[in-house]
Amino acid sequence: MAGIYVHIPFCKQKCRYCDFASFPDKIGLAESYMTCVYREMAMRAPELKDYSFDTLYIGGGTPSVIDESYIAMLVAAAKKYYNLDKNAEITIEMNPGTVSASKIDLYKKVGINRFSVGLQTANDKLLSDLGRIHTLNQFITCVKLLKGCNFSVDIMIGLKGQSLDDISQSIEVAALYGASHISMYALTPEDGTPIYTDYLNGELPDSDEVAEQYAFGVKKLKELGYERYEVSNFCKKGKESRHNLNYWRRGEYIGFGVSASSHIKNVRFTNTFDLDEYFKCIISNHFAVIDRTEITVPEQRDEYVMLAMRTAAGVDVHEYEKLFGLSFMQEYAAAIAKNRDYLDISPECVRIKDEYLFVQNTIIIDFLKA
Repeated sequence: MAGIYVHIPFCKQKCRYCDFASFPDKIGLAESYMTCVYREMAMRAPELKDYSFDTLYIGGGTPSVIDESYIAMLVAAAKKYYNLDKNAEITIEMNPGTVSASKIDLYKKVGINRFSVGLQTANDKLLSDLGRIHTLNQFITCVKLLKGCNFSVDIMIGLKGQSLDDISQSIEVAALYGASHISMYALTPEDGTPIYTDYLNGELPDSDEVAEQYAFGVKKLKELGYERYEVSNFCKKGKESRHNLNYWRRGEYIGFGVSASSHIKNVRFTNTFDLDEYFKCIISNHFAVIDRTEITVPEQRDEYVMLAMRTAAGVDVHEYEKLFGLSFMQEYAAAIAKNRDYLDISPECVRIKDEYLFVQNTIIIDFLKA
C-alpha cells in the first residue's frame, strides 16, 4: 500500500519558526489553487492506476483555514482518481484557531477519520511568542469537538523561556482531552525564519537543556500510556500514524500541490515551491516538478537503515536481507561494533536503545555508506 499527501499552503499568519511553503497573504487564491490540485491529481492518475493507497494526508500550511467544501472535494477527488482503500486513514492538520463545529462535522461526513491538531504549548505567552494564532482555550474548544475521534496533538520543546512544568502541562492537557497520539518535536531554528534571530542571540535552550526536556517528556508520556514508536512520536496502543509509518518504512507515496514531495518506484521528485509557477505548470497541463532523483541501490540501503533506526523497532534484519539480498549483520559489522553500547542487538533486529534515541543522528551516521 502507498500513501497520498496533499499540501495546502495557506494560513492566517506565518509562525515565527515556520520554514514550510505557506502563504498567509494569498488565501484569496484558495479556490484557484484547489482547482489546480484536483487537475494535478487527474493528470497523475493514469500512471498510478495499478497502485492501492491506504492513507491520505492533508497537510500544510493550515488546511483547516480554507473553506471546508474544498476539503470535501479533495477527498472526493482522491476517491475518484485513485484506488483508495475503503478503510484508508484520512488525516487533516488543523489549527485550533481556524475550526468550527460545522467544519469538523463536514470533515467527518466526507470520511476524514484522523485529525492532527497543532497545540505546540499550553502556555499562552509561549504561543504568542511563537506567532501562533490560537490560545489554550481555543485548543480545548477544538478537542472537545473531536471527542470520540482519533486525533493527534503536536507539542514543541526547546522553546525560549519554556520550563519543564510547561511541557508537563502541555502533555497533560492533550492526554486529558483524549489524544490518541502525541508528536513531541524539538524546535529547529531554520535560517531565514524570525526565530533564527533568537537562536543567534543565544536565547533558545542549548542542546543539553533540550535533551533534558525531551527525556522529561518521554517519561511523562509513558506515565500517561503513550508509547514511543519513533523519535518524536508517541501513541496509545494501535494508534500509530499509518501515513508516517509508511515514510519511515521507506514506502511509496505521491504528493500533490506546491512543494509536495513524492517517492515512486525508487524515484524521488518534488514540486516547485513557487505558487505562481505551480499555477502556470498545471494550467498548461505540465507537472510542476523541479527536482527528480533516481535512487541508487546503495542509497536505498542507506535510506532504509536511516529511517528504520529512527523508530523504536529498529532495523528488521530479515526484511533487510529480503529487500537487498545481503546480510545486515555482515554489511554493517563495523558500525555495529563501534556503537554496540548504544544498541539492542538480536537475531531479529538492531535498534537504538531507548535512552539514546534522541541523539540517533550521531549513531546513524556510522551506518551510512552511499
